Amino acid sequence: MNFETLRLTFAGEVATLTIISKKGSMGPQFWTEVPEALAQLGAARVLIVRGQELFSAGLDIRSSAQSIGAALGNVELFRAQVAPMHVAFESVAELPIPVIAAVHGWCIGAGLELISACDIRLCSQEARFSLPEVRLGIAADLGGLQRLPGIIGQGWTRQLALTAEPITAATAERIGLVTEVLPTPDELFARADALAQHLVSLPAKALEGTKRVLNTELPHIQSMMQAVDWNAEHMSADVLTAALKK
Repeated sequence: MNFETLRLTFAGEVATLTIISKKGSMGPQFWTEVPEALAQLGAARVLIVRGQELFSAGLDIRSSAQSIGAALGNVELFRAQVAPMHVAFESVAELPIPVIAAVHGWCIGAGLELISACDIRLCSQEARFSLPEVRLGIAADLGGLQRLPGIIGQGWTRQLALTAEPITAATAERIGLVTEVLPTPDELFARADALAQHLVSLPAKALEGTKRVLNTELPHIQSMMQAVDWNAEHMSADVLTAALKK
């Protein structure tokens, strides 16, 4: 399947989804193409999400302004306009396989909300992150305000969302938004590929179960028992035997 805003490629069991629209902007076509692309993952064990000239400049205001503007003042119509955006990012978050975000250049607004739906976030040294929605007179509404507190805490989420000020790669690493900063984009993408290959070497069901538990909001004891139940159903005797031999 060919896409206008995305390119989906495969290297063995690793899939890479590249945002190819100009400046990684997210217009109406992008929101419909993300779920379509994810439906093509097949037997992929890991997904890498990255940009082309940069990661993403966020929502394409120019191409979206007319439809969103027509819905202003009408809550139900506005919800219908935003619904495909929610579906796109929720479909990333709900994938049963690990998702690695590899960020270079700017990661703005909806781009930052996208990487908050990923499992592991890496970036290159020149990367910059911003949640500028308040400058546009709106609140970020694509999941970032809900996911970011669990990643970087309430303090830094509020700093980003209320001030609209960008942060550097070094700050992103310090606050836990990314776990690694690589010197150059090429080194970033090589590291993302290497990490993906490492994940492919691990038991698929163990990764899926771990993601399921992490993604489910349950009280402490119930969450632990969810992990226990998953292990009871999916633990492989072969994997256990191999681990004992190491």
